Amino acid sequence: MEETNNKKKKVITIVISIIIILVLALAISYAYFSTELNGTDQIVKVGELELILDETSEGISLDNVVGISDSEGLSLDGATFELRNNGTKAVDYTIYLDDNTISDTDTRIDDKYLKYNLNKNSADTGATLLTRIGANPNRVLDSGTIEGGGTNKYSLNLWITDEVDGNYSGQVFSGKLRVEVSQEREKEVATVLLDNIPKENQYDDGTDTFITGEDPDNYIWYSGKLWRAVLVNNEEKTVKLVTQWNISAIPYSSGSTDFAGSYMEEWLNDTSVDGFLGNLRDYENFIVTDSVWDATMDSRELGKITRPEGTTIVEDAVGLLNIYEYQTSYSGTYNYYGYLNNKLQWWLVTPDTSTKIWQVNSQQDGNGNTTSYEPTGTAGIRPSIVLKSNIKIIDGDGTENNPYRLEGDNDTNLSGVLLSSRYSGEYMTFGNDENNLYRIVSHETSGLTKITSAEPLKSSGTFITSAFSSERSDRYYSSSNVIGTFLNKDYLNSYVDSSYNEMIEESTTWYLGNVAAGENYKLAKYAGINMATYTTSTEAKIGLLRMGELMSGQFTYSENNTTYWLLTLNNTNICVRTVFLAGNGSFDYTTKSFGIKPSLNLKSNVVITGGNGTLKNPFQIALAD
Repeated sequence: MEETNNKKKKVITIVISIIIILVLALAISYAYFSTELNGTDQIVKVGELELILDETSEGISLDNVVGISDSEGLSLDGATFELRNNGTKAVDYTIYLDDNTISDTDTRIDDKYLKYNLNKNSADTGATLLTRIGANPNRVLDSGTIEGGGTNKYSLNLWITDEVDGNYSGQVFSGKLRVEVSQEREKEVATVLLDNIPKENQYDDGTDTFITGEDPDNYIWYSGKLWRAVLVNNEEKTVKLVTQWNISAIPYSSGSTDFAGSYMEEWLNDTSVDGFLGNLRDYENFIVTDSVWDATMDSRELGKITRPEGTTIVEDAVGLLNIYEYQTSYSGTYNYYGYLNNKLQWWLVTPDTSTKIWQVNSQQDGNGNTTSYEPTGTAGIRPSIVLKSNIKIIDGDGTENNPYRLEGDNDTNLSGVLLSSRYSGEYMTFGNDENNLYRIVSHETSGLTKITSAEPLKSSGTFITSAFSSERSDRYYSSSNVIGTFLNKDYLNSYVDSSYNEMIEESTTWYLGNVAAGENYKLAKYAGINMATYTTSTEAKIGLLRMGELMSGQFTYSENNTTYWLLTLNNTNICVRTVFLAGNGSFDYTTKSFGIKPSLNLKSNVVITGGNGTLKNPFQIALAD
């Protein structure tokens, strides 16, 4: 038993050793396959928590010449054990399956030949490749919360799969169970942030406590998106977040600098199948839906701005940061390199004058200064929300690679769950080689899941570019114009193998609307802003995103991305909309060459087979039988 203190929580590690508690040993040859349990002690205690090996378990034994089918593997007798919480308080736990020491003369079998099934409280994970749950020492069998007085009953079986050919004669798998237990129950987001972010990275202006600095540990993963915690309200203990990246790009308004009634307010708070708010997970349970957004005009430069006087207040579920909040991320000493500078161009909610709105500027050096622009222009959108005070953190350490996870948004054991039930922004493995990372866009068509590549297509690390069409006057996407031919032929043949190709819906409707400067983003899909009828469209298997669509923003720094095509026309005879590498919207001649970010619909019977939908652990998917 080993006690460790990490950055965020006190963790006790229970290692079930080969001598003391539990042995899972597979000695594999063409004629022999077994899993054994033995040991002198059958119970390990950590405080009020007990891991108990079933003394009556006889292990697993199966003679076979080669690997066996899933049905045979699932029929094996499992090694049984229990996790009991004898206390009154709930605790969080994670059960790992680690490699155990093997003899110097033995050869360890590769995980790719093994499948497992974990039965927890009479519910099976199903036949799952061992590689789906991570590599040693990070194979996660199960995790969650066990309430006071609760008991989890498990049965684990392992087998060689007949789906993979290989020479594993005489090879060995030896494993041990490890359980990490949090002795301290999860805490509210505000408490965790203020307890763990250094005081020198906090600034209290009397109303809110701001998080400051170049890269504090304030990353939060919620509803398929990476956020940064900006401030904690001193009285309410609510927490304001902003997305780390630009989710999309649209004109702010038709000319007014007012947030109320603007296209921007409408886009952020749209609860339709295409809307940002409508695609947030259980938003009424997570966020303050009548949050206050201070859009008071301020024409001062950064470094001279004080807290707004609140003369222009808008109540909404989703808003944008104001220029004071952006400035205050700079540790009190004004510079351009606070964590809110993501090196892209994006709207703030603060008017500079009656005709211009502040934006965070993007230059190749990423200096993060602000510039004011006419609201009819097109810049990136970083939505902001306010988490309720009772929302708790249950995992993560706040770093970019291990962001905080929120209670109610940290699903585990998603094997068999329909992809169509998941959330905009979540990642999945799809496609080949360096182009195998995709994200959920929306569920625009009932039952289907619209996805897009996480970044434009690459070849050997270099972005691929293409003309939109061969003639400047050919502005309408189709499966037979230049970029459409590439997507519906070359892309399907070279970038997506047959197993993924089978998951794609054969025909999707792609909307080809026209959005001029200062026009409503809805015209990209609808013939009018009343949304009574759709705009011009075409049918194809593979298409592109349209202007203002979710996940059409830039999700990396400007020096590491490229400008790419959209479907939406600009109000000229020869131009089509693009998303510029700085994150703002642009347009150009159809004969120019830009990046390609494919989009497609996955069929209704695509299911999750592994992963949790984050960047570091994307969903693995398959067609259900």
